[in-house]
Amino acid sequence: MKKVEHDETYKKQTVQYIKESGKSVAEIGRELKINANTLYGWIKKYGREPEIAAVQAFKSEDHRLKELQKQIRDLQEENEILKKAMHFFAKDRR
Repeated sequence: MKKVEHDETYKKQTVQYIKESGKSVAEIGRELKINANTLYGWIKKYGREPEIAAVQAFKSEDHRLKELQKQIRDLQEENEILKKAMHFFAKDRR
């Protein structure tokens, strides 16, 4: 198989795409027909560059926000269940 050379810009854009997409490296490797190990090497080399790190930091904050929102919904649901149980048992005592 013929080895394809990619320029620095392509590699950086690919790493940024990996960070933004939320897809696995293997999935993107299949999509772009690039070996996952090659992509991991690019991530190691370019992943700390400011524009790429900023994307990752933003994604991390966005992911954390979604986790917290889910946690709030779960706690609200649990609260409603406890309120219903409290009313149910309060009726029983009368």
